[in-house]
Amino acid sequence: MSKISITALLVAGAFGALAAFAADKRAAATPDTDRIARGRYLVMLGGCNDCHTPGFALAGGHVPEAEWLTGDALGWQGDWGTTYPPNLRLRINAMDFPTWKTFAKGLKTRPPMPYWALNAMSDDDLEALWAYVHSLGPAGAPAPAALPPGVAPKGPAVTFPAPPPQAVAKK
Repeated sequence: MSKISITALLVAGAFGALAAFAADKRAAATPDTDRIARGRYLVMLGGCNDCHTPGFALAGGHVPEAEWLTGDALGWQGDWGTTYPPNLRLRINAMDFPTWKTFAKGLKTRPPMPYWALNAMSDDDLEALWAYVHSLGPAGAPAPAALPPGVAPKGPAVTFPAPPPQAVAKK
């Protein structure tokens, strides 16, 4: 084989390897649209926006997606004090997936957050939620800090009635 043929083969091989490497990089940088769509579906099905997106429930879900999951200053008050739906866009975007998974599986909160539903989610569903929130990117400001029992909220709050005596006895 001549020196020109060997050089041509080496150059062609190098270009082929470079093209494969570039294609692989593009594939890695392309968002997993199925996973993101599944995460969006879970957010809608789980009612996450009802609390974590200002005005979502009152607007019948007609809030621009750019405003979803940014937390709310509407408090939820009961015998536990007052809680505020946190800004999930800031919280989850600050976590890599393993950190989010550990956080979600171990989360225990005060009402009205149904943390047990998040705890029970499969790894695939947690990854889909994480991917969806990451696709939205960070936005908004942190929600107000929770207040202990007996401290009145400065802004609006939904007040839960005291539970019936038989429910308290079961705790």
